[in-house]
Amino acid sequence: VQLVESGGGLVQAGGSLRLSCAASGFTFDDYAIGWFRQAPGKEREGVSCISSSDGSTYYADSVKGRFTISSDNAKVTVYLQMNSLNPEDTAVYYCAAADECSWYGPDFYSWGQGTQVTVSS
Repeated sequence: VQLVESGGGLVQAGGSLRLSCAASGFTFDDYAIGWFRQAPGKEREGVSCISSSDGSTYYADSVKGRFTISSDNAKVTVYLQMNSLNPEDTAVYYCAAADECSWYGPDFYSWGQGTQVTVSS
C-alpha cells in the first residue's frame, strides 16, 4: 500500500488549493482515507476523512465549510479541496489509510510522505 500526496504550495490568504492523494497497491473499496496536518511546533491533527463503505465524510471544526474531501475510485485518488485558506492552515498535509475513519493517527497504517501547504497573510 502506497500513498502519494501532491498539490501543496504557497497561496495567499483567501486562496484555494486542491490536494491529491494517489493510492497504489489497493483499492478504496474497503478503506477509509484521512487527511492530517502538522504545523511546526504543533501536534498532528486530523483534518478530514472519507469512508469508502458508505461515502461518509468527516471534517474538523476548524475546516468545516471551507474544505471538501472527495474520492475518485476509478483513479484511486482522494482529493482535499481547500478554500478560504488562512495562515493557520499552514502545515504539512498527509493522507493516510485505515479500516474506518478516525481522528486517531495510530488507527491509520499507511501514510504518504506529506505535502507542504503555506498560506501567506
